Amino acid sequence: MIDNPLITEFLNYLNFERHFSPHTAKCYGADLTQFCAYIASESRASASASAGLGGSSFGAPGAGGGTAVMVDTDLKRKLLSLTADDIKAFLVFLGGQNYSKSTTARKLATLRSFYKFCVRRNYMQTNPLSSIRMPKQDKRLPKFLTVDEVNRLLRTPEDNTLLGARDRAMLEVLYSTGIRVSELVDLNAGDVDTQAQVIRIRGKGKKQRATPIGPTALSAIARYLDLRRADVRSASFDQQALFVNKHGQRLSTRSVRRKLDKYLATAGLDPTISPHTLRHSFATHMLDKGADLRSVQELLGHQSISTTQIYTHLTAKRLKQSYDDAHPRS
Repeated sequence: MIDNPLITEFLNYLNFERHFSPHTAKCYGADLTQFCAYIASESRASASASAGLGGSSFGAPGAGGGTAVMVDTDLKRKLLSLTADDIKAFLVFLGGQNYSKSTTARKLATLRSFYKFCVRRNYMQTNPLSSIRMPKQDKRLPKFLTVDEVNRLLRTPEDNTLLGARDRAMLEVLYSTGIRVSELVDLNAGDVDTQAQVIRIRGKGKKQRATPIGPTALSAIARYLDLRRADVRSASFDQQALFVNKHGQRLSTRSVRRKLDKYLATAGLDPTISPHTLRHSFATHMLDKGADLRSVQELLGHQSISTTQIYTHLTAKRLKQSYDDAHPRS
């Protein structure tokens, strides 16, 4: 990660004002680090060209006319003086690196957000990305499991041990509620309301919502907590966290992924399935069974209904397949 006050200020803004997840902020930082490295490389090339072959749009040579290592203040000046043409040149560079359209779009979104921040803080007058369109992306339908596949997966963890019961409870909660894995590991024991059959979730941007949870998932949680309380080490466990690791500390998203990989292999399911696939499966199965789009939007915590509408394409595709399989004249 590049050490630059302007980048640090932006990342602090994401973390502490916008309440982005650490993972998202880290991705923004990685994109900006790559962008700054590109600027530094272009500036060194410009310095060499100015000394011998002529300048370029990134222009200033270092002191003494040689190849200059960009100092912190020079980097800030470069960042705040870029034009739309410079951003387009960066996009050409990304194209030469064979990035996918979605990755290029994400990097461009990072820059758009960064420069919007710079304009709001009055560090510059105009956003150099204001005239640049996002690259058109290929439409990809999210992967999901069938109901039978979900059932096979959820039955895989043995719940006669503490860790097995924890893993079954985690998978049951993911599918029962459709929450993100980051929201799952952020759950506290006090967030589960057994009487009302809801859980309180802290979603993106620290927005809170309550979502229903089914009796099977609640039963799995109860089983896990009973075994946890009976463990001789329970007093040293994180008493607030709902799901803890073998050392009694709050579970990480990476650990959830590793556990899922283990059970996918055991159940003989697609190894590329991720915890997010259970979220996709939740939404698809809800719509298949007649849930309305607005309700699913609220359950998923989507800010925009257009994000939820991707699942209608999945259900329409399945209906068409059922039609083709069953209709005598299809």
